[in-house]
Amino acid sequence: MHTTNRSYVLRAGRMTGAQRRSYEALSDRWIVPFVPGTALAEEAVFARRDRPLCVEIGFGMGIATALIAEQNPQINYLGIEVHRPGIGRLLWEIEKRGLSNIRIIEGDAVDVLDAMDFKADSFHIFFPDPWPKKRHHKRRLIQRPFISLLERRLKKGGYIYMVTDWEDYGHKALEEFSATPGLKNRCADGGFAPAQRWRPETKFEKKGIAKNHQIWELMFERE
Repeated sequence: MHTTNRSYVLRAGRMTGAQRRSYEALSDRWIVPFVPGTALAEEAVFARRDRPLCVEIGFGMGIATALIAEQNPQINYLGIEVHRPGIGRLLWEIEKRGLSNIRIIEGDAVDVLDAMDFKADSFHIFFPDPWPKKRHHKRRLIQRPFISLLERRLKKGGYIYMVTDWEDYGHKALEEFSATPGLKNRCADGGFAPAQRWRPETKFEKKGIAKNHQIWELMFERE
């Protein structure tokens, strides 16, 4: 299965000196080699397979990722990102905090999920690109068939947690998740999830709040 939508759009962005040094010094240790079109085995990501696995799609600068991993050392976290400045920053955070439960794949989430021969216990998708112009809505990642791919790569009882500050994207995502076979809304009323207080505030979230955007949270699980 393959979708035409990408989990990112390439944008210009220069790495700071610290990000570049972290990328060059730490990549071999924390970045998992990945070639699109080849199978990705779980043992290639984490040697220890006795811990729950959370996959984060598009971690941005990775600060929230590092904080969550630091608070949950019993869980393994796989972050998927294409922007090297963010990867460099997360590598710096891993080193600074002495974390051992994070791995990174530099690539597109669609390719990575296509290649996975294992299932995750959870997916985190925080503030994906909203593509705000109506003519670009078709480029949004969180819609089918990508949601169906998420469902197939999720263990029974596992959850998908999405957060956005764009109201129309939140409502459309709720509609798409609700219509995907195999997924069930964890909210009894079938609506949006309450705020998850364990999730750190991200840079994109702060920008949205500064624009008076409401935060929309969705939590679905595989039946």
